[in-house]
Amino acid sequence: MNTSRADTIWRLMTPDDLAHVTALAASVHPDYPEETDIFAERLRLAPTGCLSLILDGTFGGYLISHPWRGLLSPPLNTLLGTLPTPADRWYVHDVAVAPAGRGRGYAQMAIARAEDAARKAGLSTLTLTSTRHALQFWARQGFVPDVTSAEEQAILASYDPQACLLSRRIG
Repeated sequence: MNTSRADTIWRLMTPDDLAHVTALAASVHPDYPEETDIFAERLRLAPTGCLSLILDGTFGGYLISHPWRGLLSPPLNTLLGTLPTPADRWYVHDVAVAPAGRGRGYAQMAIARAEDAARKAGLSTLTLTSTRHALQFWARQGFVPDVTSAEEQAILASYDPQACLLSRRIG
């Protein structure tokens, strides 16, 4: 499950990466804080959906993703307890790349790895919650707005007023 480019590699996340994940998340998403326990739980529940980017020999990014069911996003900074079964989609909780690695295709590589994990789980849709800051990025990746219920709209509003539930079929 490694995607390499020179001295850069996406690899499975380990518990030793969690402090780096939390620090990068706080740095790149200051308006959307999440505790280390959230990332640790996602890693425990779906280890194949959690990756770390080693960029020029140091921690440079992460992907947190997992199986999911339905069109109700997990609320921000909330423990899941368990994953829903059966799942009907793969949820991309977050992709973050440190500023030094941006614009080099690493986020797209992470999305491809999430697609691979979804395929291996027999799922054909990626779903995510996009904040206002990332809507254009996700649109360029082929994600489109999904149907949202009043309950989902309340969850999205807890992120920010322009947050949106997005999905993309896996080819």
